[in-house]
Amino acid sequence: MAEVDTGADGSGGSDTGWGVAGGDPAAERLRRWRMVLGGGEAEGTGCALAGRDAAMDAALGALYGGASGGASGGGGRRSAGERSAGLGGSAPKVARWLGDIRTYFASSVVQVMQRDAIERLGLSSLLLEPEMLEAVEPDVHLVGTLLSLNKALPDTTRETARAVVRKVVEQLEKKLAARTRATLTGALDRSARISRPRHHDIDWDRTIRANLKNYLPEYGTVVPERLIGYGRAAQSVKKEVILCIDQSGSMAASVVYASVFGAVLASMRSIATRLVVFDTAVVDLTDDLDDPVDVLFGTQLGGGTDINRALAYCQSRITRPADTVVVLISDLYEGGIRNEMLKRVAAMQAAGVQFVTLLALSDEGAPAYDREHAAALAALGTPAFACTPDLFPDVMAAAIEKRPLPVPEG
Repeated sequence: MAEVDTGADGSGGSDTGWGVAGGDPAAERLRRWRMVLGGGEAEGTGCALAGRDAAMDAALGALYGGASGGASGGGGRRSAGERSAGLGGSAPKVARWLGDIRTYFASSVVQVMQRDAIERLGLSSLLLEPEMLEAVEPDVHLVGTLLSLNKALPDTTRETARAVVRKVVEQLEKKLAARTRATLTGALDRSARISRPRHHDIDWDRTIRANLKNYLPEYGTVVPERLIGYGRAAQSVKKEVILCIDQSGSMAASVVYASVFGAVLASMRSIATRLVVFDTAVVDLTDDLDDPVDVLFGTQLGGGTDINRALAYCQSRITRPADTVVVLISDLYEGGIRNEMLKRVAAMQAAGVQFVTLLALSDEGAPAYDREHAAALAALGTPAFACTPDLFPDVMAAAIEKRPLPVPEG
């Protein structure tokens, strides 16, 4: 069962909370165990629930079945193999349940329970109804589910689905954009530093620090042997970034985050950004980068994978290898020609391209992935690793500056 926090923090939870000030600690422990174990003859607490606690227990039981009471109101644990009343396929019942869990639990817990409901009970089809979409708590995983249903969305639901996706995208942009721009701007400036700058391009602070050994006390000055400054290309493109994204079903969260980052990078004038998605076909969505929602609805989650074909397309679009970063986001299950894929990566690196392989771009860590291909890429000097959204700006900054990537431990 999902770990559920029902603390009274204002965002959901029992009115009495998990801890009752001045209450009986032993009774409170029994109450906690009762909520976890779900009741029934064998659970052993002998604790009865009432009021809001019973309603919370019913909401848990409707989803997790034997782990809690039935949907009809806090019934006890069921015998092995017996199903609870559950949510079934009834849209009205699911809509009421969605409202209940938003009342009783914090937003982060609601998102977990929604995800479990979709995966465990097969409720994806109900998301085709606008009333259902309006009742759910938007998050990255819900967006992934909607994108997988994209082709099946009826016209009556499509605008509601876009509104849900846009809400999540705007939340992610607000969270990620400022730090990404700041981190990459610094990396671009450092990568453009030159040793013979014009007078008005001299970075005096760094120049003085680099030449302190040449301080002349009798003159009270530093005689610089080496000038440090920045190039004149502040308004021109300094780097080209190609995001090459596997759109197989397991990569849904990565597609969402990569689309948001792609839009952020595209907003920076000094970076020319290209976004390519692939399964067995390759689609260039660069023209849609001004609106990541359009990018996301241009993807088609699911299907096979041909990494070699996607990299061939990316390779054909590289015009300045030494100033290009290619980011492959994939679980590396290659349905194309494995040896050709590795040869392409090696060829791009030999030409000066900085190549980055991310097994995932999400908060969940690495999914199942092809370890043989990951090892082969590592042998080429391209370690494959899962990357959280918070780490992504640092990974890109390191690639831009051509220094070792901050690969997470473990």
